[in-house]
Amino acid sequence: MPGTRFGEVITAMVTPFRDDGSVDLSAARSLARHLVEHGSDGLVVCGTTGEGPTVAHDDKPALFEAVVEEVGDRAHVIAGTGTYDTAESMALTRTASGIGVDACLVVTPYYSKPPQPGLLAHFTSVADASTVPIVIYDIPGRTGRRVERPTMVELAGHERIVAVKDAVGDASETARLRADLDAAGRHDFEIYCGDDVLLLPLLASGAIGIISVSSHIVGPHFKQIFAAWADGKIDEARHIFIELTPLLNTIMTVTASPIPIKAACNLMGLGVGDPKLPLVAATPGELAVIRSAMEGVGLL
Repeated sequence: MPGTRFGEVITAMVTPFRDDGSVDLSAARSLARHLVEHGSDGLVVCGTTGEGPTVAHDDKPALFEAVVEEVGDRAHVIAGTGTYDTAESMALTRTASGIGVDACLVVTPYYSKPPQPGLLAHFTSVADASTVPIVIYDIPGRTGRRVERPTMVELAGHERIVAVKDAVGDASETARLRADLDAAGRHDFEIYCGDDVLLLPLLASGAIGIISVSSHIVGPHFKQIFAAWADGKIDEARHIFIELTPLLNTIMTVTASPIPIKAACNLMGLGVGDPKLPLVAATPGELAVIRSAMEGVGLL
């Protein structure tokens, strides 16, 4: 396992559903096994890519347990336990901690737009309820509220808040966050890129790994990027990244995530099924764009 806390390539795993909307645990096990065998050092289970907001509450512990059992010590398992309700997030985090996950990913509460003191209290309360490390998921484009740098630095002082999935979308802000963390002595707090198309810019700005959507299908390519980067072969890392960029853009922008990555997984025979309403399957036109992008990098 690489020298980072949770590994370099962490896949934000999609959740396979049956036709009735229940979680297909057998398919989830198969997918988890495939991902670990194809470049993933860790898996986020039931995050937003895993359609966590629409996975039935009672299905979540069974999903966490199935993936933990399937991957064993071959990969880290990070449970998506954040909601826009602090009490619910605390309860789910306690449950996941007891199942044996390695950490919990806690997204900024969405829709309600808490002020910074509210965010500080929310994440602190969840961390206090946990017995495993907490990774904050900062994605203001979806939640409507950013965890500002002073708030993040203060949260990094909590013994169980150890990392952030940075999907702010601005490499200069990542660099400022890294500088502020280091100035405060929070050198062990890790930044993971949360936006596939910004991997290299964020690595240059202080990120040490990625929590990725596209790694479902290009996990080995990401591992090659990290290996080249670590060896100082920047041109090689850049070459691989630039070749992947059209696919990464397609997977993240052709329609709402995780619709494209579920379509891509199905095209590769991984059998993850369709998204759950209110998300829908890719249209024929979207599917054609996804297929073309995958063919462009030799995946099909």
